[in-house]
Amino acid sequence: ISFTNLTFNVKEMKILGGLDMTNNGVQSKKLENTWIDITQPFTNTIGTWPGDTPFRYELSYLKEQTGSVNIGRFTTSTHTGTHADAPFHFDSTGPSIEAIDVNIYIGDALVVDVTGHEVITPKLFRHIDLSYVQRLLLNTSAHVDIEQFPTSIPVVDPSMGPYLKEHEIILLGLDVPSVDALDSKEVAAHHALYLNGVHIIENLLLLAIP
Repeated sequence: ISFTNLTFNVKEMKILGGLDMTNNGVQSKKLENTWIDITQPFTNTIGTWPGDTPFRYELSYLKEQTGSVNIGRFTTSTHTGTHADAPFHFDSTGPSIEAIDVNIYIGDALVVDVTGHEVITPKLFRHIDLSYVQRLLLNTSAHVDIEQFPTSIPVVDPSMGPYLKEHEIILLGLDVPSVDALDSKEVAAHHALYLNGVHIIENLLLLAIP
């Protein structure tokens, strides 16, 4: 299901070239008790998976017609904009979104900048203390055009599944439409994360985090 109001209390750390730079001139900021909307806004021009149902909002009835109120309606794919991937999306025997504990998506999150890395692997985090982290959000790009569906994206290596489980992380979020390559049929990263108890959020908008 797409989230139109997904917010996290976030803490930020940057890495560059696979190395923890927080002690080498790059500032790490902790934003305590700060709530930031990290979802893509729905508009009629938002990017959509090729061939999928585009987002469309329109007024179906005007106040002049009803005598009391304006009434709007929208149609969309559940994978347009910021959304959670329920396991049922890629595993027909997996739970659908209403069966997932909503508390997985609520709470503190660590935001890590992995801009410039084409494959996200455990070695990128080897110098980062993940001992207190349950939700890990990855900023993969210095620019996100929400009206243009990308032609290529960084991908999550399946080894991240057991790695995140080892660190007791229950949620992985990214600012791209998928954790796998856009043309992947095996969606190996989706399965690896699910088998290790890690839930997925895609198409985040993390650039507003200072």
